[in-house]
Amino acid sequence: MTTPFRIALLSYSTKPRGGVVHTLALAEALAEAGQDVTVWALGRGGDSGFFRPVHAAVRQRIVPFPEVPRETVGARILRSITVLRDAFDGSGYDIVHAQDCISANAVGHCVRTVHHLDHFTTPELAACHERAITRPFAHICVSAAVAGELGDGWGIRATVIPNGVDAARFAAAAGDEPAAVAARDQWRSRLGRYVLSVGGIEPRKGSLELLDAYAKVAARQPDVRLVIAGGETLFDYRDYRSRWERRARDLAVAPVVLGPVDQDVLPALVAASGAFAFPSTKEGFGLAAMEALAAGVPLVASDLPVLREIFGGAARFAADTGALAVELLDALTWQDPRLRAAGLSLATRYTWQAAAARHLRFYRSLAPSHSNGPWASSPPMT
Repeated sequence: MTTPFRIALLSYSTKPRGGVVHTLALAEALAEAGQDVTVWALGRGGDSGFFRPVHAAVRQRIVPFPEVPRETVGARILRSITVLRDAFDGSGYDIVHAQDCISANAVGHCVRTVHHLDHFTTPELAACHERAITRPFAHICVSAAVAGELGDGWGIRATVIPNGVDAARFAAAAGDEPAAVAARDQWRSRLGRYVLSVGGIEPRKGSLELLDAYAKVAARQPDVRLVIAGGETLFDYRDYRSRWERRARDLAVAPVVLGPVDQDVLPALVAASGAFAFPSTKEGFGLAAMEALAAGVPLVASDLPVLREIFGGAARFAADTGALAVELLDALTWQDPRLRAAGLSLATRYTWQAAAARHLRFYRSLAPSHSNGPWASSPPMT
């Protein structure tokens, strides 16, 4: 019998962001496959645990990270790295696997998953981003498009291992069971007909572009609302949020901003929507969009290479705000049965069990003996 790996997966937060969702789901699938897994994260805002319950087979190490009033983004980044670095001891692990630039900076010589690539103007963030790409000794990307960016920009060859998705949970929310029907009806009675976006209000999510497109939709179908869920992030997007609010007033539209939505009620919120808008300007995979497909909801996405790679044949694509409005109106008016069937099929193909199996093959390729691997005692980044 193969000795289990001792794996540390590291994340910068306990909040419900895509990378954190990925980290927890991967950890649970690896533990179910018999591996010894510990998840490390910074407990921001007084958090002592993750945004959802975690399987008992996964150990959790939440490092306290209290808020500092009036702290700048750059200072918060540097403090995040220092606090996690001081708390983490990698000597007990065969695999140290960072899921973001903060944790990669904190632990140094490690495996790194690059979910997407950003271009930062804050000096501390830019330096953090660069080190977290160049210092890890092995790289995973969740799509071929991002792996291509990594190769073109840094000459790094990454292994592509796509995300999984909990398709069954979202499919059940769209099902005919009385509880599922009641949960959808509850959202619809509260919100009416709506286009849903998950991820908050920020530049990378294309929030301003979505707002402009929604105004065109509302002019044609005034009963349709725009609903935005999510929004916990490390970065300070208050200026962007102010611009977004001013633009909403100028357009005379009133989107519903729910903020973070509890894990238990999110599937029903998704399943009850008339269309799912995914106008991101940068993505690595699109987990929230895949969850919408699992719930049978029409998906309208930005026409990005990565989203074509992942969702081609299962989504409507839009290259600008005018096209986004047209595609959303089409999705709200008529659900293409071919797209729906393709979406449901696609979502069921991406499982966390498959992702975990591919990660294990990748780990074994790095360390045939996987005992006291070279990463275990390597110094962190400075």
